[in-house]
Amino acid sequence: MGGAELPTPPGVSERTPHAPHPSPRRTGHADPPHGTGDGVTTAQRSRTDELRPVDPELFRTLLRRQASTVTVVTAVARGTRPACLGDVGAPLRAGFTATSFTSVSLDPPLVSFCLGATSSSSPVLDRAEHVAVHLLAANQTEAARIFAAKGVDRFAAYPYWEAGPFGLPLLTGVLARLLCRVVHRVPAGDHSLVIAEPLALAEGVDGAPLLHHRGGYTTAAAA
Repeated sequence: MGGAELPTPPGVSERTPHAPHPSPRRTGHADPPHGTGDGVTTAQRSRTDELRPVDPELFRTLLRRQASTVTVVTAVARGTRPACLGDVGAPLRAGFTATSFTSVSLDPPLVSFCLGATSSSSPVLDRAEHVAVHLLAANQTEAARIFAAKGVDRFAAYPYWEAGPFGLPLLTGVLARLLCRVVHRVPAGDHSLVIAEPLALAEGVDGAPLLHHRGGYTTAAAA
């Protein structure tokens, strides 16, 4: 018959012959790690499970490497001093050195700082509606040390201040000062986190800030 096509048998449809299946390609990449359903691989979770609690002494040592701006926070509480404290009728006031001051928000403007739960200033700060935050200049190491000292009348030991709005003690000779309204107090471990809204700002002397680094006071040039 030469090149004549053979008829298709009855009941059998015409089909295109299937091409052989290609063999799997080898890309050289390993199979993806098995996940846990939360985006964390088994290997990652194993490493996380091996973490141990942070050593407090190492934690403290590492944080000493951070240079922090030194501030003094002053506050006045409603009420007056009891007779047992002397100077009856004077307002309850407190002042302490803080190296935790930082900005929180621009809109609305908010700042924050921390105070130890056992600090002698806590009773006043817990009741204060307003605070003044002072950014210390590089030459105000004495102020930082006095307002961090224990067992002393800090305002008597450091006489360079004056009474301001809301009865707040305002230190002189500082780089800047913020008068703030306390808006939140948040317990945070052995400290209290205070969030405040600046109501008034004042620029002071021009100069370098005082810093706290490796357990001591220093300047940006020396740090």
